[in-house]
Amino acid sequence: MIRKQPEGANQYIVELRNSIVSWVMKKRYHQLELFMKYPHEVQQEWFRRLINSAQDTEWGQKYDYATIDDVDTFRERVPVQDYDTLKDYINRAMKGEPDVLWPGETKWYAKSSGTTSDKSKFIPITTESLEDCHYKGGKDLISIYYNYKPESKLFTGKGLVLGGSSTVNEYMDNSFYGDLSSVIIRNLPFWAEFQRTPQIDVALLPEWEEKLDKMARISADQDITSITGVPSWTLVLLKRVLEITGKTTIGEVWPNLEIFAHGGVSFKPYKEQFDAILGVPDITYLETYNASEGFFGIQDVFGTDDKSMLLMLDYGIFYEFIPSSEWGKENPKTKLLHEVEVGEQYALVISTNGGLWRYQIGDTIEFTETEPYRIRVTGRTKHFINAFGEEVIIDNAESALKEACESTGAIINDYTAGPIFMEGESRGGHEWIIEFEKFPSDSQKFDEVLDQALQKINSDYEAKRYKSFVLQPPLIHKVEKNTFYNWMKQRGKLGGQNKVPRLSNDRKYLDAILEVVTSPV
Repeated sequence: MIRKQPEGANQYIVELRNSIVSWVMKKRYHQLELFMKYPHEVQQEWFRRLINSAQDTEWGQKYDYATIDDVDTFRERVPVQDYDTLKDYINRAMKGEPDVLWPGETKWYAKSSGTTSDKSKFIPITTESLEDCHYKGGKDLISIYYNYKPESKLFTGKGLVLGGSSTVNEYMDNSFYGDLSSVIIRNLPFWAEFQRTPQIDVALLPEWEEKLDKMARISADQDITSITGVPSWTLVLLKRVLEITGKTTIGEVWPNLEIFAHGGVSFKPYKEQFDAILGVPDITYLETYNASEGFFGIQDVFGTDDKSMLLMLDYGIFYEFIPSSEWGKENPKTKLLHEVEVGEQYALVISTNGGLWRYQIGDTIEFTETEPYRIRVTGRTKHFINAFGEEVIIDNAESALKEACESTGAIINDYTAGPIFMEGESRGGHEWIIEFEKFPSDSQKFDEVLDQALQKINSDYEAKRYKSFVLQPPLIHKVEKNTFYNWMKQRGKLGGQNKVPRLSNDRKYLDAILEVVTSPV
């Protein structure tokens, strides 16, 4: 591979910068090894620091943080929260009231998809959570990568970051809210701007299609060594780059591309498409678990099919875990880190230096290892199908889809699924809308393999499908490319952290998407 290089003195400066950054990042890795070796002590230390920091806030006084000496007291005294229970506190902080959930004023808020009672959630981002969590996560991602590939030339080129947009907070001057990525970009230290592309005025454009086109045109002429973004939206950008350049693969445009760091949605349905469009045999795919509420996990083992992530324990977050037997209960019991078991499903509960206390974020995880603690995201507590007691979660769906694709040579862009409810004497079932990049060679076989794989993976689904007594075979609509894009555009949800809902326990999304489908197959 021929590496594009600047000439003369500029080349020397670029190489020197790469060497310095490489040394710094490798040094940080030793600190990661410290919390891997002493996970429980690190978590206890953060628990104490969080409680002490917040004891004079309104929230801390309400629950008398000054007298909390241990985690058990904390769990007994403070109920598990969600956005609805914290919303009034967050709204007051957004209007400029200090010392509500965290000391001082909080001027930044990450806007994310809403709850049943609100269109959007506004997650507070404090100075501490930016520095000790989100920025630290970004730096550790690079540290882990350099530990894996010490010969990397990552910092001789540019990092393409696909971000969202932000707007001024209507309640308070010098306060903003927007996608998490836009909050991070607005607050990056000046030196980070030398590495990132595109420039900030393009990166934060609110109109997605205009931004996508400008990003593609700007980056097409640059030496891109890394890409960071949500897989679904990154694919749209990469296809636009190929349209502009007339090239067949991204490797022809950016021959020095080393890494795609991704998160937000599962990478399983997208990997084959990325392999094809990138055309870079030695590309590193690096999974992250980064949400508005915090940076939780980074993949640290490579060269295997296991995409587990290291649970990041020193980011100003204290973790608790709700076992599946407690889901849905008004006052669920939690487990602490030393109590979790490999292979069990847990809902994540966090207390953070962003002012979230015993906050259930809605994600479900599974531990794959406890020495050190590694996890994988399995779904959402509210994104599943359980209309008939089948309890199908996103992880089940994506494993079954992978098997169906492998059996028929299909490639999937996006999908969603939900229930067909029983009416009269008709049986229930599942209805799927699947958008294909490449349609299956045998449509009927795809349907059969998907159904059989789900039965193999999920015994509850298998029981309901037995002789079709409860569930009929799945009804699958195979739709053309851009179906989901057009639906998201209709809703004003292009780009950023907007995601297609994978599974739902009602027909809200199914019926809405079917309205834009012109010719389901």
